[in-house]
Amino acid sequence: MKRTLFTTDDGSFSIKVPELEETYHSKFGAITESMHVFINSGLNIITQKEIRIWEMGFGTGLNAYLSWIHAKKNDLRIDYHSLEKFPLTKDECDTLNYSQQLEQSQHTFDRLHSLAWNEKHQLDEHFDLHKTKGDLKDIKLPSNCDLIFYDAFGPDIQPDLWTVELMKKIFNSTIHGGIFVTYSAKGQVRRNLKEVGFEVERIPGPPGKREMLRARKP
Repeated sequence: MKRTLFTTDDGSFSIKVPELEETYHSKFGAITESMHVFINSGLNIITQKEIRIWEMGFGTGLNAYLSWIHAKKNDLRIDYHSLEKFPLTKDECDTLNYSQQLEQSQHTFDRLHSLAWNEKHQLDEHFDLHKTKGDLKDIKLPSNCDLIFYDAFGPDIQPDLWTVELMKKIFNSTIHGGIFVTYSAKGQVRRNLKEVGFEVERIPGPPGKREMLRARKP
């Protein structure tokens, strides 16, 4: 599957898949979107100091990178699990400019991608990372997740990743009171989340999107 690099409106890079006519992040800003959807609308509202996050779609590693930075700034302990079926190559990772845009060490970002898949790694006292290479339909999710980052390609592109069956699988892995956030605001996604038991709200989306979804397990 061919992938190309492009610059988003906030200066941060993202990846486009011409075959699917889909991008890994919003053209209005990769960092801007990830901060709004996953950090400000998700991680920022978790009150405890020890947090288990599960992410659908490791992709460029941006959500994990922002979470690690957030953990260090706020003295948190994050156990971060992420799933990816088609990891980026080293050459693709090397072209991404997130460390420069965020004024962070390039070595820190490189570590996220260089660590072995399907193993747990302690990056420092604030952040553990477990990247799984595989298909959501086939893997066992970690239990007792406090926060879900659902960052799959959109339901129009990959509807099989947004089904009731998979939403139920995620619901079962989430703690009571746990949060699910996604950039998508599709009506069918909202209905599927509600059907499996989540309480769902539409909240303001990042630049270029009027709304996004946030859900809570009662």
